[in-house]
Amino acid sequence: MTGLLIEDYALIGDLQTAALVGRDGSVDWLCLPRFDSPSCFAGLLGDDRHGGWRLAPAGGGLCTGRRYRGDTLVLDSVWETVGGDVRITDFMPRREHSPQLIRIVEGLRGEVPMRGDLRLRFNHGRIAPWVRRTDHHRIAVAGPDSAWLRVPPGVHTYGDDGATSSDFTVRAGERVPFVLTWQPSHLSTAPRTDTDRALQRTVDDWERWAAGCRYQGEWRPQVLRSLITLKALTYAPTGGIVAAPTTSLPERLGGMRNWDYRFCWLRDSSMTLAALLRSGYREEAAAWYTWLLRAIAGDPADLQAVYGVAGERGLPETQASWLPGYQGSAPVRLGNAAVRQLQLDVYGEVVDTLELALLAGLPMERKVWRLLRTLMAFLEEHWRQPDEGLWEFRGERRHFVHSKIMTWVAADRAVRMAETTGLPAPLERWRAMRDAVHADVCANGYDPDRGVFVQHYGGRELDAATLFVAKTGFLPPDDPRVIRTIDAVRTELDHGGFVRRYAPGLGRGGSPDSDGQRGADGLPGSEGAFLACSFWLADALALTGRTGEARELFGRVVALGNDLGLLSEEWDPITRRQLGNTPQAFTHVALVNTAFGLGAGPDGT
Repeated sequence: MTGLLIEDYALIGDLQTAALVGRDGSVDWLCLPRFDSPSCFAGLLGDDRHGGWRLAPAGGGLCTGRRYRGDTLVLDSVWETVGGDVRITDFMPRREHSPQLIRIVEGLRGEVPMRGDLRLRFNHGRIAPWVRRTDHHRIAVAGPDSAWLRVPPGVHTYGDDGATSSDFTVRAGERVPFVLTWQPSHLSTAPRTDTDRALQRTVDDWERWAAGCRYQGEWRPQVLRSLITLKALTYAPTGGIVAAPTTSLPERLGGMRNWDYRFCWLRDSSMTLAALLRSGYREEAAAWYTWLLRAIAGDPADLQAVYGVAGERGLPETQASWLPGYQGSAPVRLGNAAVRQLQLDVYGEVVDTLELALLAGLPMERKVWRLLRTLMAFLEEHWRQPDEGLWEFRGERRHFVHSKIMTWVAADRAVRMAETTGLPAPLERWRAMRDAVHADVCANGYDPDRGVFVQHYGGRELDAATLFVAKTGFLPPDDPRVIRTIDAVRTELDHGGFVRRYAPGLGRGGSPDSDGQRGADGLPGSEGAFLACSFWLADALALTGRTGEARELFGRVVALGNDLGLLSEEWDPITRRQLGNTPQAFTHVALVNTAFGLGAGPDGT
């Protein structure tokens, strides 16, 4: 199994899929041709038998240093050896026809013996392909997939223990390019690529895009890297943005809190739109907005929390029993059962997104307004129901306070849009719903003995999502109930100076459950601090005037990024390791929005 930490991986991609490259020179994860396609390298969730492509000095070891080339997604990794220094440049050019992974080995000093081992394993590490040789390519075929490896004339390849291997020496000034191209197996030829031209075009494309970032504050490097990461997680043909390019990286090492995040969550919509618009990326914001409208079209009762990158609704969850999981964290899941859950908060996220788009000047077409009215009619009838909530609990449905707050957001934003635009709407009903939800939350979601908002009606547990009481405008930031809730979340959900989403290992009696028992979320065991929640706490502190404390917390969370500025979903302060799928869009979106908030003027810009 891979011995690398989650933070030892770098991201490269072509805006339709992405690969993870380890410090040891191995590409251990790649799904082709899309983010949510079966992987051809699944060593990340197993070992070499499950696919990967290691290209490194023959002696092995981790690279001496690595960086992205400027404001791009082109990765340079350098090894300094006794005999010389070598650099490997990894990137995926924006595809014209077929997806390609290009690796250029360049001698910097002396000479370095190199070793390459390409193990293609289609269908998530399950199928070893048939490999044949042509004059210029090594071609691997299995079922509908084929991969074509093009090597320079001076590099000899041979079969070795299920791998296509090569041994060669690179000297100072020499460049040795490798190109791996995927295409459907019924095609008989693969395109040839000028690797130097492809590299320059890729660098130019990324730097031109990055130049559009209008954030100029003290955290510009971190904000820009987060925006580049967010762009890299965009499926360009549709505008959808995946939560992460990976599946089943654990929220607890050795545990079962492993989920497939290679899909698009509606919950991220308003936060993502805000980050893109604030940063100056109106085109990406508009693409995400139109993806959202396409995905949610139809009966509001069928609204899902999560969709495929092109708006697909069917994402059945299965388990890849042949994969042992990252460092033994099983099961490995493919697909996500959250598509079957009722999560009422997503209606609020969608309506909030519609208002953000309207304020940004994106068109409010009459068909969109009709859709909004249909969503609101559904909410009017169903907001009093329990649901699975923001965190997608796999236990019993509850009346989650965050879900209720977001239904209030839906009514509040719908009223504001109707008042602003003059478009036809049942304003009195919407106002009545807004008032009813507000009263219901204050009466049932608030613990008067402790003076705080709780996770769900009838409970005493805390939830970091109650920070949205202030973030959404549900109550003013100086309300004593808000301040007490912020302070309680800060202390009681503290995990090594960061914030848990909730206490997952607490049963009804309030005592920690063992790994074999299930907590309130329907799962055994605990997890790390949830990084987006720590950013939310910084937002809440800033809203209540504690800007110095907010900035200090923000700086500590940002510092958890790896050497390339990438953040996963969670952080374990005990082992000091990143946890969860990586890089995580939710985390990077929260970073961008908090950075803007901490530098904002009175008008919030």
